[in-house]
Amino acid sequence: MAVKKVWKITHSCGHESERDLGDRPADRRAGHADWLSRQECTDCWRAAKDGDEADKAAWLAAKRAKEQAESDAWSEQYRMPPLEGTERGTAWGVRCRHQLLAAAYSALVLEGGMPEAEWEQVEERARAVTRAGWWIDQRSSEPGDLQELLEAATTADRPTENPFI
Repeated sequence: MAVKKVWKITHSCGHESERDLGDRPADRRAGHADWLSRQECTDCWRAAKDGDEADKAAWLAAKRAKEQAESDAWSEQYRMPPLEGTERGTAWGVRCRHQLLAAAYSALVLEGGMPEAEWEQVEERARAVTRAGWWIDQRSSEPGDLQELLEAATTADRPTENPFI
């Protein structure tokens, strides 16, 4: 007698389905059917996954909104100029600028002993960089490198336009 190929599965969610396990070796069908019975059916799995994605998207949107509000308040408090770029790019750039300057302040002034007067010069250079894309590009930079990066960005003898366009 041949081992059956079509198995009736009662899933962990309570739904039943018939599964053709004929593509598996005969000695592995029972084990796979048992494993399937401990899983949700395909419809329930998809519904849960879609819910997880919606929850993740909502969580991320709330996190970004909080970060944006903090960055906007920080920019106003420290008189940072608005950034230039697309709407989405400027929002991201403001968050990147806030995070990079806050990390640099901690590393250079609080931990590194840089005098406040010298830090104010760093802030002035930061105010001169108003392209959102520059801040986005520097988001992974080390806080200690900020002075050198700002110096390179604000040096007058460098081209300001992309030479490849």
